[in-house]
Amino acid sequence: MILLPRRAPAAVLDPIVRGLVAVRITPTMLTTAGFLGNVLAAWLAAQGDLRLAGVAVLFFSALDMLDGALARATGRASRFGALYDSTLDRLSEAAVLGGLLWHALQSGSDEQAMLAFVATVGSLMVSYVRARSEGLGLALRDGLFTRSERVVLVGVALILGFTRAALWALAVLTVLTAFQRLWIGSRSMIAEDAPKEER
Repeated sequence: MILLPRRAPAAVLDPIVRGLVAVRITPTMLTTAGFLGNVLAAWLAAQGDLRLAGVAVLFFSALDMLDGALARATGRASRFGALYDSTLDRLSEAAVLGGLLWHALQSGSDEQAMLAFVATVGSLMVSYVRARSEGLGLALRDGLFTRSERVVLVGVALILGFTRAALWALAVLTVLTAFQRLWIGSRSMIAEDAPKEER
C-alpha cells in the first residue's frame, strides 16, 4: 500500500525532461542539485526560517522525480546512478531532519529534538529494510509512509507552521512503516524458504 504515486504523470514529466535534455542537463546534475538544495533547506530550518525551508524541501525534492526520468530518456540509467541517487536521497532527508533537530535544541524543545531523531532513524530504517530485502532477492516496494509521503508532509507542514505535528507524524509513521516492511518481507521470505527446509 502506498499513499502517493512514485512517479508524476508522463504528461507532466515528458515536456520537462525534453527541456532538460535540450539544455544538456544530466541526471547526475539533477541528483546533486537536489541534495544541495536540501542541505540549504536544512540550514534554513536550523536558522528558524521554517517556511522558506519548506519551500526548498518541496522544490529541490521534486528534482528526484526528474533525475530517473531523465536517465531513462537519455539512455543514461546505470547502477552507479541508482546508487548515487539513493545515497543522496537518504542524506537529503537526514540533513533536513538534522536541521529541524538543531532548531528544536536551540529553541529549548527537547520533545521536538527527540521526535526529529526518531523520525531520522525511522526514515533510514524504512529504506534499509527495502535495500536489505532486495539484496536477499526480494523486491519490496510496499510501505505506508515512503519517501514521497515524508517529503510532502515535511514541506507542507513547515510552510503552514505545523512542525510539531509533522514531527510526531513522521516519528510514528516511519517506525510503523519500517516494521510493516519487515513484516511483509519476513512473511514472504519464510514462505519462499519453507519448501527448501522441508526437503
